[in-house]
Amino acid sequence: SCPCALGLATPVAIMVGTGKGAENGILIKSAEALETLHSIDTVVLDKTGTLTQGKPVVTDILPGDETDEAGLLTLAACLEAPSEHPLATAIVDESRRRGLSSAAVTDFTAVHGRGVRASLKAHPFLAGNQAMMEEAGVSLDDFPQKAEELAAQGKTPLYFAGDGRMLSVVAVADTPKPTSAEAVRAFQAMGIDVVMLTGDNRRTAEAVGRQLGVNRVVAEVLPQDKEKTVAELQAQGKRVAMVGDGINDAPALARSDVGLAIGAGTDVAIESADIVLMKSDLLDAAAAVELSRATIRNIKENLFWAFIYNIIGIPLAAGVWYPLFQLQLSPMFGAAAMSLSSVCVVSNALR
Repeated sequence: SCPCALGLATPVAIMVGTGKGAENGILIKSAEALETLHSIDTVVLDKTGTLTQGKPVVTDILPGDETDEAGLLTLAACLEAPSEHPLATAIVDESRRRGLSSAAVTDFTAVHGRGVRASLKAHPFLAGNQAMMEEAGVSLDDFPQKAEELAAQGKTPLYFAGDGRMLSVVAVADTPKPTSAEAVRAFQAMGIDVVMLTGDNRRTAEAVGRQLGVNRVVAEVLPQDKEKTVAELQAQGKRVAMVGDGINDAPALARSDVGLAIGAGTDVAIESADIVLMKSDLLDAAAAVELSRATIRNIKENLFWAFIYNIIGIPLAAGVWYPLFQLQLSPMFGAAAMSLSSVCVVSNALR
């Protein structure tokens, strides 16, 4: 009467599920993560580095009346050089590509969710989004209108100002990864809502969202608010998976029901996540959900057959049916049948 098959039904399926994941570049850190993932109904995707390449490039430079393109790009590269933000790196890379010179800035300060402040040759400069310029009281002229047109094309406009006046807008675009749109469709085909989170302005974010076909776009999110967005979705009764790659995604990855980190992301994000996508391919996140669903389905099959097997076999071996139908099972066959139930369950799990 020892129900070995019941004891084997779950751990063997979980072991095979995590093993299959590892074979396909999906590192599942715990059995709990694999079990929880099948119940997810909302997936939150970070934009930069997760949905997109994370390597933006400069697409447009719109100088003011008193400046030229090369001079502006030189200034922009000087201001952004100390920053580690991907948009800053794009500007510095473009300046190097054109062979422009650079100079060191002083009093450099990175302002979270806004941009950077620095001084060059004793003159104060600002580089960042429109909100930063408005807070500093900079007169924007007709630049917001130009920036809106760029944002509508899915580009991120960066404002540059010096001595309290606007100098230019530089547009930077981060192209989606080749498999991102396919991954979004795969999630939706499984009945999962897709939410895109980004610190970009709304127009840019919505343009990228339309391009990829996501259900909902949450834009202009400060780094500390990503975790809050996940918590709000959970408060609505949603089961949330978060996919991210950066340091500022770590709190949201930890807060979500299941956190998935891009393998090429930061160590902090990888440490905070339950599952790591080693190939840095968003399609693997959809594959992880399918793997979880297949594993849970397999566990239920195993439990069903193990339970039914014992319900039929134990009374038969105990002679319950002998007075009615003269059906009985010899102890030798009973022992063999008990082992066979374990073999059946393990074989199904290995499938």
